[in-house]
Amino acid sequence: MARVVSEQTMDVRVEFNHFCMQESDEDFVPVPYPDGEESPGSFLTTYEGRIDVASGGHTHVAVLTARVWDEEPAADSADSWEAQGQAELFSETGELSFIVAGGPQLTTLDLGAAARRWAVRVRSAGRQEVALLAREGVAHGVERYLMDFWPVDE
Repeated sequence: MARVVSEQTMDVRVEFNHFCMQESDEDFVPVPYPDGEESPGSFLTTYEGRIDVASGGHTHVAVLTARVWDEEPAADSADSWEAQGQAELFSETGELSFIVAGGPQLTTLDLGAAARRWAVRVRSAGRQEVALLAREGVAHGVERYLMDFWPVDE
């Protein structure tokens, strides 16, 4: 049975309906954010060393909870998620940075192991509400993300 190795909750800025999580050492990211946006309508878009996440709101601060598991956790069957997706990412350093169009954020995520391929399941709620609120100002904590990471056997 899968067990949580670590859990981290953080605020993540969103700009232009997106944010990115990528390998913290940019030398391992051939196409840095926001370059290469090929599928702007997709919830998750993957690149080497980077995953772009589409948000429900233009400019706001979302709350993100990231859990690192020792193996793939059971799928969450809750119906309250407005968007869901899954991707893979190789991390040379074991640390991910969060980036928006204005540049990197201070927030980082420690995966606990370097030079590994990770699967990540991303779910989001509060998207419709933040889409409305972000038109009037900078909403805080309305949109929420849950990201589950686990190592992928190569």
